[in-house]
Amino acid sequence: MPDGQTLRLAAPWALALLVLVPLAFFWAWRKARPPRLVFSDVRLLDTVRPGWRARLRGLPLAMRLLALVLLVVALGRPQAENRWEEVLSEGVDIVIALDQSGSMAAVDLGRKPGGRTFDPVSRLDYARRVVEEFIAGRQADRIGLVVFAGRAFTRCPLTLDYGLLNQILETITITRRYDGTAIGMGLATSVNRLKDSEARSRVVILVTDGRNNAGDIDPETAARLAQTLGVKVYTVGVGTEGVAPIPVDDPVFGPRYVFQPVDLDEDTLRSIADITDGRYFRATDARTLEEIFKRINEMETTEVLVKERVRRTELFPLLALPGVFLLLMEAGLGWTVFRQVP
Repeated sequence: MPDGQTLRLAAPWALALLVLVPLAFFWAWRKARPPRLVFSDVRLLDTVRPGWRARLRGLPLAMRLLALVLLVVALGRPQAENRWEEVLSEGVDIVIALDQSGSMAAVDLGRKPGGRTFDPVSRLDYARRVVEEFIAGRQADRIGLVVFAGRAFTRCPLTLDYGLLNQILETITITRRYDGTAIGMGLATSVNRLKDSEARSRVVILVTDGRNNAGDIDPETAARLAQTLGVKVYTVGVGTEGVAPIPVDDPVFGPRYVFQPVDLDEDTLRSIADITDGRYFRATDARTLEEIFKRINEMETTEVLVKERVRRTELFPLLALPGVFLLLMEAGLGWTVFRQVP
């Protein structure tokens, strides 16, 4: 059966008639037994090879029995069911604002505790992974994507096409063209995507590892704008304490890591969350970042009403017509090729 399609019987009681099939077989077999002749010696008949009619003499009976089976099953009204779900929900509109500045290339989130060894996966790569998992956990919410460094850009407007959103997310890389961290611009651009939303809840998840040092709008002004429009902001600061290794391509020594101080403005991120009635989270490793997005996912739940629809297709003709055809064929063969003369 094709995906999403099942079989059912609308009148399964009709299958009880299948017990008549072996009775019909027994009755037909008794009726079709050839008469017996008493003859003194039948050894001469041993050399006679039976013809094709004799070999196929049981064919009409087999056709009749198969026809009976098909007709009985057809009486059970077999049906093919196609089921699908219609999701009805007001949902939550969510914009994810993702920092793609140069400092997001640091590989400190995978650092082993108590040492200087680390997993060479950047903060941005870890953030993309957990955002993908977050998207997979939503059902009927529109989600958009804004990226920012020295400037802010909308990469994906609010959409329910999570496949497209994930494809765009995979293309997000560190930008060097507009380096810097315009937190205020990133937040303002995200809020602008939500200003016309009619969802019961509107949320921005802002992920960054630095402090605002670029852009025309400061973070507090953007936060006040979000508060005015009723947009809740969850801020996530990523990065370890102290210094973080950042990969560089040195023209003399080749690829290597340079340790730079972590410059995360937690006060500003906490202030944004407080102004908008959101929450601030700090992620110092990959596991903590995953847990943060799981907590946000649990806090922003959506009540989804699922309405199931069923379409049934009657399969009666597919069984009844072959059954009738076999009966007609059996009757025709019985009156012609396999006709018996008493």
